[in-house]
Amino acid sequence: MTIDTLPTSSPRRRAWSRGLLAGPVCLVTAVAVMAGAALWFPAGAAQINNIAVPIIVFPAIWAALFFYLMLDRHLGRAWLVAGALLLGHAGLIGQHLLAVQAAKAAATPPDTGAAP
Repeated sequence: MTIDTLPTSSPRRRAWSRGLLAGPVCLVTAVAVMAGAALWFPAGAAQINNIAVPIIVFPAIWAALFFYLMLDRHLGRAWLVAGALLLGHAGLIGQHLLAVQAAKAAATPPDTGAAP
């Protein structure tokens, strides 16, 4: 089989893939980036910048991601970028939640079972 005779995806399949990528996948990825940004964005003088700025900038995050995913010529690369952003930020959030849970477990005194 030569390169000229390799099967290509149909335009309909590419349109559905692009629509799925730029629709729900883009929204979920933008929300994950916003939530993860609270962990890596500096807190600032008032200690709220890491929470307020990602929420305020969310529309710009979504728009930039949406236009990139819609306009990238290589559909596979667009899926790879969206997946990497989603998995990276989901891993960051998961790591933070596990650290908080471990800190709570370490701070709680063990139950001795004795009645007061």
